[in-house]
Amino acid sequence: MEADLIPFAIALLATGLVAGVLAGLLGVGGGIVIVPVLYHVFAVLGIDESIRMHLAVGTSLATIIPTTVRSMLAHAEHGAVDFKVLRAWVPGILIGVLAGAFIAGMVSGETLTLIFAVFVLLFAANLAFVDERWTLGDAVPVRLGGTAFAATMGALSTLMGIGGGTMGVTMLTLFAMPIHRAVATAAGFGMVIALPGALSYVVNGWGVDALPPGSIGYVNLIGFALIVPATVLTAPLGVRWAHNMDRAVLRRVFAIFLALTSARMFWDYLG
Repeated sequence: MEADLIPFAIALLATGLVAGVLAGLLGVGGGIVIVPVLYHVFAVLGIDESIRMHLAVGTSLATIIPTTVRSMLAHAEHGAVDFKVLRAWVPGILIGVLAGAFIAGMVSGETLTLIFAVFVLLFAANLAFVDERWTLGDAVPVRLGGTAFAATMGALSTLMGIGGGTMGVTMLTLFAMPIHRAVATAAGFGMVIALPGALSYVVNGWGVDALPPGSIGYVNLIGFALIVPATVLTAPLGVRWAHNMDRAVLRRVFAIFLALTSARMFWDYLG
């Protein structure tokens, strides 16, 4: 394994660079990019298939922690975070994270791969076919309905290794929250999801055999150390590009990327 550390490090740096650009360009967390790339990097390195997806998801959640903290604080300085919704959704998110962590500890890597593939395909379909003007209501629910949405987001995000960006922005905009405010508030969701989610993967993977060097449970610290700086470095570049590109084009391009990612994960699951 030591002989593979250099290509491993290069692949992780590249992962962080791409994830940072997409995070800034599309307003989503890098996890939806990091998880499939890590999964395939681990496959190339010969890491056992039974732990490969757990390791990719756990490492992804760990990388999201500093990224979402930085993002949320920056948005808060501009007054873009809806703290009323954030406070109302935190209990539900935590319930969902605990449920997702419990499920992740019980299911196989193949099942996690299937869950990721299915929901990434749904995200792609939403971007490709759902009109941004279509909504479920005029205001974000903050009582029982809000708790249910928050718990669902927390559970699925923990199982998939993503922050609150992808699902959170989708849910908030479905209730007519302006996109920039939704992106800012969803960054706060990521803070609540990533830390307990990553810790749960550390616990679930503690003492597991065949983990790569630098792993604590299902979190690889080498991956964390290399991906996070690269993501932080390139995210502003994505933001600048976003202001110079048509948003409808961005949605279609990202939908194609997600569809291809989902297809590859389905292929691995069926193979």
